[in-house]
Amino acid sequence: MLEQTFIHIPGIGPKTEQTLWDRGIHTWRDFLDHGGTIISPARDELISVELEASLTNKENASFFSKRLPPGEMWRTYDTFKNNAVYLDIETTGYYQDADEITVIGIYDGTDIQTFVNGINLDDFEIAIARYDLVITFNGATFDLPFIRSWFPGVSLPAAHIDLRFLLKKLGLAGGLKRIEKELGINRGTDIDGIDGFEAVRLWSEYQWGDKKALKTLIEYNNADIMNLKPLMEMGYREMRQQTLCNRI
Repeated sequence: MLEQTFIHIPGIGPKTEQTLWDRGIHTWRDFLDHGGTIISPARDELISVELEASLTNKENASFFSKRLPPGEMWRTYDTFKNNAVYLDIETTGYYQDADEITVIGIYDGTDIQTFVNGINLDDFEIAIARYDLVITFNGATFDLPFIRSWFPGVSLPAAHIDLRFLLKKLGLAGGLKRIEKELGINRGTDIDGIDGFEAVRLWSEYQWGDKKALKTLIEYNNADIMNLKPLMEMGYREMRQQTLCNRI
């Protein structure tokens, strides 16, 4: 999808992009190899310069993060999915006037890493730096700003896809748990029904010495990040189909 995208080029919006597809200009290389005038000689030359830069940077997530609108970052998924990470945090929720990260979970599609306040939370900063793409649910307004506040010098992945907004485009609104149920994605019976308020309570119980509460909180966080992967794959597939809509 990324090499079929033209809207990252200044002056090209969705309508012009669709016009290019309709005219058989399906990829960057199609445009560069066309030979004739596509829009106008001057515009074609400027677009060609941008497309050459795109090809040079096609493995550089930062390049496209700076050029694609946030709502279109889903287009980068297939290109960077092999170095993507799914992320979710738990917090104290202003419990007793404190506002702290309690747990951070990251999942690369194979392995889960969990970082717990008071145990290994500081290790997160090194672990997250190796990824190109981070995928969250509501991370743009909650998880990532919270992390940047907690770790002022953190090097987060250059590209970010927020599934809350991607899924809303597909008619799937509401919280993560509601969308999971709507799509038939189930959680284990021991954590089914736990929500953000319960997660705050579990952390409080752990602080009072209940180690089992921490185990449950981590299992809940694990489910959050693991379930983001099938949602991302479905969202990407559906958005790609709707966007191309038999044009290619």
